[in-house]
Amino acid sequence: MASAAEGSGRLRRAVGTGTWVIDLDGVIWLAGEPIDGVGAAVERLRERGVRVLFVTNNAEPTVAQLVQRLARAGIEAGAEDLVTSAHAAASLVDAAQTVLAVGGPGVDEALQARGTSVVHAGAAGAADADAVVVGLTHDFDYEVLAAAATAVRRGARLIGTNEDPTHPTPAGLLPGSGALVAAVATAAETEPELAGKPHRPMVDLVRSRAQDVTVVVGDRPATDGRLARALGVPYALVRSGVVAPGAAVPGEVDLDQPDLGALVSAVLCG
Repeated sequence: MASAAEGSGRLRRAVGTGTWVIDLDGVIWLAGEPIDGVGAAVERLRERGVRVLFVTNNAEPTVAQLVQRLARAGIEAGAEDLVTSAHAAASLVDAAQTVLAVGGPGVDEALQARGTSVVHAGAAGAADADAVVVGLTHDFDYEVLAAAATAVRRGARLIGTNEDPTHPTPAGLLPGSGALVAAVATAAETEPELAGKPHRPMVDLVRSRAQDVTVVVGDRPATDGRLARALGVPYALVRSGVVAPGAAVPGEVDLDQPDLGALVSAVLCG
């Protein structure tokens, strides 16, 4: 791992040009509640000419919902500033296919934009879907699990929006999309295709949206850090989400800071 001085120096050389890829959950907010200082931090970056692309593995919210949450955090953004694992998962299916969606409205939105026919557990045609896409949802029960596993056993591809086992909240870590994907994969006795960070569908999607990425900022080294390596750029860890202050870092990082505000200050002023 690079020292703080080395890491901030490497990132300082990128400031003023290019795009920073910044995670949302655990970096900008916790369960939708903004983390102190994030609005000012993003504004400082933009004032330096840095483009910010928000890239999240959370497939549950729609783009409009994410834009509204960013506004509550003091950050102006549009659909062009957002990439989600729902978008990455949708890129793996073909238009005109039938997809059994096990996820929140963000998964439905991305699949419908792709042109697919979206069905849910219990609907006609669910058992004969071409693919099953599983993302974070609070409406996951035995019947949904059985419907998804049945479709996969009958030939549907199993696509997970991401493999994050947990989801950071103010109350601590709660089950994430990866836990739901694992349940369906276990019940169907198969291996899922994974779409979100750090896997190839998300890497390709980020590159299609920003060819000048200079750093990835995130709270989970296993996904954000590996995305940075896949993109060939530095990784900046913030400890406002998954990795607690003082905890050992499970992976290589180039800069380690308490939160986004501290990271931006270290890069711009360090």
